[in-house]
Amino acid sequence: MSSFGSGEGALISLTYPGPLPIRLDRWLAQQRREQSRARIQKLIEQQLVRVNGSSGRAKTPLRQGDRVELWLPPPEPLDYLVAQPLALDVLFEDEELIVLNKPAGLTVHPAPGNRDGTLVNGLLHHCPDLPGIGGELRPGIVHRLDKDTSGCIVVAKSQTALVRLQRQIAARTCSREYLGLVHGGLGEDHGTIEAAVGRHPVDRKRYTVIEEERGGRFARTHWRLLERLGEYSLLRFRLDTGRTHQIRVHCAHIGHPVVGDRTYSRCRRLPLPLPGQMLHAVELGLDHPVSGERIVCTAPLPSIFAKLLRHLQGR
Repeated sequence: MSSFGSGEGALISLTYPGPLPIRLDRWLAQQRREQSRARIQKLIEQQLVRVNGSSGRAKTPLRQGDRVELWLPPPEPLDYLVAQPLALDVLFEDEELIVLNKPAGLTVHPAPGNRDGTLVNGLLHHCPDLPGIGGELRPGIVHRLDKDTSGCIVVAKSQTALVRLQRQIAARTCSREYLGLVHGGLGEDHGTIEAAVGRHPVDRKRYTVIEEERGGRFARTHWRLLERLGEYSLLRFRLDTGRTHQIRVHCAHIGHPVVGDRTYSRCRRLPLPLPGQMLHAVELGLDHPVSGERIVCTAPLPSIFAKLLRHLQGR
């Protein structure tokens, strides 16, 4: 059994704001979105969670002002993950993290039916010490990009860096900006889409705007018009939250789906044959998890996106 605060790991200190009592495991799962409730319960069983200095239990009721300490030990290495050589477009790298320009068409991490050939497999070849950071099938992954979305993605190379970077995303101090081409012309030059996003109640492979009472999670996307291109608009997006398919779902919700999105813009006419959605994570800003220095990385547009823009601009 692990002991509290021993060896490598990360100590997280929180204070329950109240006012109503809530179970320890439930509240911790709400605060630490990168950890499942089952994982939180296991950490509690291993006596890696304390409430006011004493070991907690899953059903311990928290009251306003209670001090909660969570110790996250480095997860066990995952022997079934295979390192595979993969050409990586590195935008920044040091001993704590690596920022990559992910190409469209590349899946970020292994999943059932897709066990290799992913970004994680290439990272394991590039960073031999990566296994185990973050656990499950996604060692070191701080946030995701959809398979057909290209651009900036940050990966932690230590457990401490992972926790601190995920904390930045939760606190919205990590900035993520995207370029996207959408169908139609928008009447305004800028705006904000605020609508909860959750799994579609019928098609479980899709997400949709759905009330929080029915499983939706709060989501907010800011957009700014860069260029009107006839029947299309080039937008720059800034995320306050990072829900699965958030930009794609929000754009479809307001009637301006992302061009080339086979899931949310079905039967829409395309200006050119496209391999997937025209959505690119163009800029990522974060505070270095150790030095605190601000790092801003920019990823150039993929060739097909640039070609499409030239086509629509008549160049």
